[in-house]
Amino acid sequence: MLLSVNTFVSLDGVMQGPGAPDEDRSDGFDRGGWLVPYASAHTNAVVESWFREADAFLFGRTSYRLFGGYWPKVTEPDHLIAAKLNTLPKYVVSSTVTDEEADWSPTTVLRGDVVDQVSRLKQLPGKELQVHGSWKLVQTLHQAGLVDVYRLLQYPVVVGTGKRLFPDGSTPATFATANESSSVLPGGIVSLTLHPASLGTISAGAYTVDEGRSTTVLN
Repeated sequence: MLLSVNTFVSLDGVMQGPGAPDEDRSDGFDRGGWLVPYASAHTNAVVESWFREADAFLFGRTSYRLFGGYWPKVTEPDHLIAAKLNTLPKYVVSSTVTDEEADWSPTTVLRGDVVDQVSRLKQLPGKELQVHGSWKLVQTLHQAGLVDVYRLLQYPVVVGTGKRLFPDGSTPATFATANESSSVLPGGIVSLTLHPASLGTISAGAYTVDEGRSTTVLN
């Protein structure tokens, strides 16, 4: 399976608490719900396209509890996202969640070496092992080079504080854009599909003047 990270971000890269004021108040965050005013049939269609690719889900502890407290209550038979989340295998990375507490069936708790266990999961048959939310877990997966594709909906809002997708100290990386699945939606929301191109280094260059002409030089 490919490992995909699917998330919502603001212009300043914040991914914390997009869906409700009380969704994630950790570290004193009080600006939750910033995505909701921009929700539309267009954004819903993009998110549904993400979930169509899923054959399993991978969560951190906090996101598992948030998703597990909401989606089992959605019982519409034709709701694609709820059907996927409520029936497909789920894996939660945690050293504190017990097997009894992981009762959003079917769920397996992953303990021990996260990188090794996720690498093993990627060897299972299927299309995608999807991560939604799970800020801390995403940092670990990025650092280990395990993410195969990032799908982002970037909203035209500056939140100003909160957990960022790539916080200070993240491993440098470059990405290739999948043009066929990237677009600007009504309302200025940008849908991006990114494939990692390099990890650990980024290209650089400089603008110089050569015989009166502005030119670029790549290192």
